[in-house]
Amino acid sequence: MPLDPQVQGLIDAMAQMQGDAPKMSEQPPEVGREAYRGLALLLGDPQPVADVVDRTIPGPAGDLGVRIYRPSSGGPTGTLVFFHGGGGVIGDLDSHDHLCRLLCDRAGVAVMAVDYRLGPEDPFPAAVDDAWAAVTWAADHTDELGGAGRIAVGGDSAGGMLAAVVAVMARDAGGPALGFQLLIYPWVDMGMGYPSIDENGEGYLLTKDTMVWFRRNYAGDEPPVDDWRASPLRAESHADLPPALVITAEYDPLRDEGMAYAARLQAAGVDARLSNYDGQVHTFIQLAPILSGGMRAVDEAAASLRAHIGRPVG
Repeated sequence: MPLDPQVQGLIDAMAQMQGDAPKMSEQPPEVGREAYRGLALLLGDPQPVADVVDRTIPGPAGDLGVRIYRPSSGGPTGTLVFFHGGGGVIGDLDSHDHLCRLLCDRAGVAVMAVDYRLGPEDPFPAAVDDAWAAVTWAADHTDELGGAGRIAVGGDSAGGMLAAVVAVMARDAGGPALGFQLLIYPWVDMGMGYPSIDENGEGYLLTKDTMVWFRRNYAGDEPPVDDWRASPLRAESHADLPPALVITAEYDPLRDEGMAYAARLQAAGVDARLSNYDGQVHTFIQLAPILSGGMRAVDEAAASLRAHIGRPVG
């Protein structure tokens, strides 16, 4: 179907703002980070939640920053450990603050967002190591988070990759037990060989050139394409992984690999559901406060979180 009219209007407005300025792929990472952070300024007032706390936890290279959101409804509930998108190069706690607040409020679960290390300053596998440290810490400190002992992992784009990777790591390590994985247009194959990379590689916010730029800055000039920690679609086995919701977008360069990952999980016997949003583009969920299609996807994700790690009934 055609682009959602709200999305088309946003793309047109952003193209006008961009003008003749250099593309992200033509600039150093610090410039891209500042521009990406500015997206939050378009989203209005953030969703109120009961409590938001910034703190640090032990990480493999020192203190690791996290932001913990707690829902307004009382009582113990599960915790979503969330990894932001941005190609492993841009993004931070502030770029995804609106989304984390929405998930916390609408799902009624605690959310722990992770400020993992980025490339090129800290290249692969630094982000993976931080993600694993965050999940294992969360599992050992559920009383400080949601209090119910149920942990899910999730993220968008590169964050979805990290969520998928730590789910495999947890299975192979014999724990921690994860109740769910929320994979929002995940980047799960660094080979970049799926048709949607070219079909949707220009004109829909995320471009193929930007993906190449992300890959180079995250994983170097010779990316470890076959390392499943960089390309979880290439893991030897996807059996015995947590239930999953995989959300994809019709006009996203990452659409096909997200669909392939959902199919791989299903073929391995995992309770995995694919939800493809027609007319939408990469980042549409992050932009949920101004895109009704994004808000529908947030509500779908929230319902799945409630079902798998939310407050027990009765």
